[in-house]
Amino acid sequence: MLTIEDYYSSLFPNYHPTRVLVLVYQPFALLTLTILAWNEARINTRLRILVGYCLFFLSSLLIPVLDLRTSGHGGIGHFLGICIASALFGVADAHVQGGMAGDLSYMRHEFLQSFFAGVAASGTITSILRIVTKAAFQASEDGLRKGALTFFFISTCFVLGCVLLYAFVFPHIEVIKYYRLEAASQGSKTVVADLAAGGLTLESLKQDLEFHKEVNRLSTFQLLMQNVDLAAALFLTYALTLSIFPGFLAEDTGMHKLGSWYAVILIAMFNVGDFLARYIPLIENMKLESRWGLLVAACSRFLFIPCFYFTAKYGAQGWMLLLCIFLGLSNGYLTVCILVTAPKGYKGPEQNSLGNLLVLSLLLGVFAGVTLDWLWLIGKGW
Repeated sequence: MLTIEDYYSSLFPNYHPTRVLVLVYQPFALLTLTILAWNEARINTRLRILVGYCLFFLSSLLIPVLDLRTSGHGGIGHFLGICIASALFGVADAHVQGGMAGDLSYMRHEFLQSFFAGVAASGTITSILRIVTKAAFQASEDGLRKGALTFFFISTCFVLGCVLLYAFVFPHIEVIKYYRLEAASQGSKTVVADLAAGGLTLESLKQDLEFHKEVNRLSTFQLLMQNVDLAAALFLTYALTLSIFPGFLAEDTGMHKLGSWYAVILIAMFNVGDFLARYIPLIENMKLESRWGLLVAACSRFLFIPCFYFTAKYGAQGWMLLLCIFLGLSNGYLTVCILVTAPKGYKGPEQNSLGNLLVLSLLLGVFAGVTLDWLWLIGKGW
């Protein structure tokens, strides 16, 4: 939805869609994830994630259907429908991202890195897809809308693929079954449905599960207190990123030779940098694991604010593109370093809970960022 900002800006020029849609999405994501994170030990993780992916699919399908229903004429009714879809995306994201982060936290850290690299890869793929669809229909009548609809329908097919992969492929991967069995032996009840979906009979586990019924584990609050520094670093990382991306990049960088392509290219540069940086921590010598170092690095990113402000006001296109790449690189690198550092030394159920808490911190940072993003409008009629 953010990558399609050029279409929404032309369809709803008076509603600030790039900023409003993110702001609508966040309260629903935060409230849902807060409830899920605090009750994660009693929730069926498989059902939670499947509900999230199905919501993603239905919301993705709703967007082009609304456009076809209104014949692409915009209006307040169409915009409210898009806002409802954005709110559903927030609920879906809380189910999926928190659930997957918790699920993978008690496995190998490479799995967690791979999942969040996939999140960034999706941004890169959607940027490429948007550029291709925009270019393909540029010369045709109503080309912007045709390109947007093609983009949405292809994206919906990708989401349907996620539903099918998680439901029918993921539970049967041998290494996944191994770590879920290990988590069950440590007293985790959230993996029972996943093990059953993987074709395992739970008879052999019953004694283990009963034995670990009262297993001692840290409470959610204790885990938060022990990792408040990492939670703060993740919060600050996303607060800074979302105060610039995508609202400022889409609406406040002025007019340039690239015209309507400018914001699309800027967002693509951020996504590429974010994607590449999430693989850097796989190189052991380049992985930052110091908690103090991660917090300092997250705070230092606030220097991007004056850099973007003065570049937008006085700089050329090339400098803005370079800044977007560095914004993405720092965002992706810190995200993976924080998320793979935190779960070390904890039991499976505690790692699951901690993964949910960190994603909650991430979404709190996103909410703070999209709220602060409106401050760029001061002096522009506000």
